[in-house]
Amino acid sequence: MNDHEYMNLALSLARATLGQTSPNPSVGAVLVKNGQLVGTGAHLKSGTPHAEVHAIHEAGSSAEGAIMYVTLEPCSHQGKTPPCADLIINTGIRKVFVATLDPNPLVAGKGVEKLTKAGIEVEVGLCQEEAIQLNEKFFHFIQTNTPFITIKAGISLDGKIAAKSGDSKWITSPESRQDVHHLRHEHDGILVGINTILQDNPLLTTRRPQGGINPIRIVLDTKLKIPVSANVVQDRSARTIIFTGNQIDLEKKKELERLDVTIISQESSTLSLKEVLKTLGEQQIISVLVEGGSEIHASFIEENAFQQIITYVAPKIIGGRDAFSFVGGIGPELVKLGKQLRFTEIKQLGPDIKITAKPLKGEESEECLPESLKN
Repeated sequence: MNDHEYMNLALSLARATLGQTSPNPSVGAVLVKNGQLVGTGAHLKSGTPHAEVHAIHEAGSSAEGAIMYVTLEPCSHQGKTPPCADLIINTGIRKVFVATLDPNPLVAGKGVEKLTKAGIEVEVGLCQEEAIQLNEKFFHFIQTNTPFITIKAGISLDGKIAAKSGDSKWITSPESRQDVHHLRHEHDGILVGINTILQDNPLLTTRRPQGGINPIRIVLDTKLKIPVSANVVQDRSARTIIFTGNQIDLEKKKELERLDVTIISQESSTLSLKEVLKTLGEQQIISVLVEGGSEIHASFIEENAFQQIITYVAPKIIGGRDAFSFVGGIGPELVKLGKQLRFTEIKQLGPDIKITAKPLKGEESEECLPESLKN
């Protein structure tokens, strides 16, 4: 194996932990000595040993004089666990390949600097693009103090999320719906509007065959219309946060709080999406999956408050001008004023197509596009 292959192994170890390390990033590490793999590790959960620690412990005495491949810069500060940079130095590792620097100001180059000053050879940038993509939610949160937003919808070929009656079960296939549960597992929170609660009474939990972590349930409910009997209120398998305006029934608020629901009332009679995201960031909620209706989607899109959109497109036509579209709102007067996105992934799931798109940032060369989208 060569350097790229070893780093790709470290990346695959990190990728397997997506959704379970928040608010920490997913990190993988590999130790190699004399061309032999002697240790591997991944950070499994916040507050537990980091990837480098697991790899070093697995390698034992073989770690001395070995080469480490790690997907993110080793930490150099005392947090919930001791600094990994110190352990690497004390172990006698001779060289470290770092895929990308850590954007966290507590680290941000200090780990590499500490290793270099100790006489360890360090190379930064091997598989950097893949490493940044792997932890895009963490990077966004560290740089903005607001959660990474994924807007998700299951739609028909003509862009509908429900028939005119509101019925939406089921537009997409079992394969797509199972993939959505994986998305829920990978996000800290899941957000819907009150209309989704009133129409569907969802649980908003993660139901994967191999198990998963339930996201924090977030409901935008300006006037606190949510029934006390709602599943997101009665079910205790995940925390529920409800954002409201300042004109609500205070007795109902107290009743919901007695059921361990967190009520956050803003100072205005209408909700500010900017304030919602700021508050979620303050609560260390790094990523949020938005599974709202067309008006919720429109609010996030109109305010450019999203980092990616994932649609599951079913080979089905619903039709009807009164059927619910994926995005509501007023919309622009001109096509050229619409939001310009770039497709980053297209894959088939059963009969459906999963499309991932992100906001377009500047001109991109064809080399940046997935192979399937090149001319």
